[in-house]
Amino acid sequence: MAESVVLDPVDLHLLRLLQNDARATYRDLAAQVGVAPSTCLDRVTRLRRSGVILGHRLELDPAKLGRGLEALLSVQVRPHRRELVGPFVERIRALPESRTVFHLTGPDDYLVHVAVADMADLQRLVLDEFTAHREVARVETRLIFQQWECGPLLPPSPSAQSA
Repeated sequence: MAESVVLDPVDLHLLRLLQNDARATYRDLAAQVGVAPSTCLDRVTRLRRSGVILGHRLELDPAKLGRGLEALLSVQVRPHRRELVGPFVERIRALPESRTVFHLTGPDDYLVHVAVADMADLQRLVLDEFTAHREVARVETRLIFQQWECGPLLPPSPSAQSA
């Protein structure tokens, strides 16, 4: 398990701002946080080096790319053995429809978020890319009607940690 990094209020403010707009300039960030641009650059660089900031990503609208139907696929793999886990995950990650893959505890082994063109495309994906493989024992599909992004991910407050 990775070790936590100690963050002060300036770091937390920078992280909150960057999570809301990763393209913000150091000058703009520095002005909002109340530090010099060079201090802002140093702090963001430290946050990257320490692994707190993992990267930046571009978000695309799946519907505008012809993938207007999104679903969550609960997948059970049998036998659930290490030698099957790696190849299964890599095969699923390589699919252009896959958005996120989670390895889980409980009755399902994986939860896969997919984006497809339509119901026929979803059926093709499930039948040809999931259940066609012997190790896939079961796939349960849930359609996503709507989704919302949540606020910035910040460490728990000290009062929440002591509770």
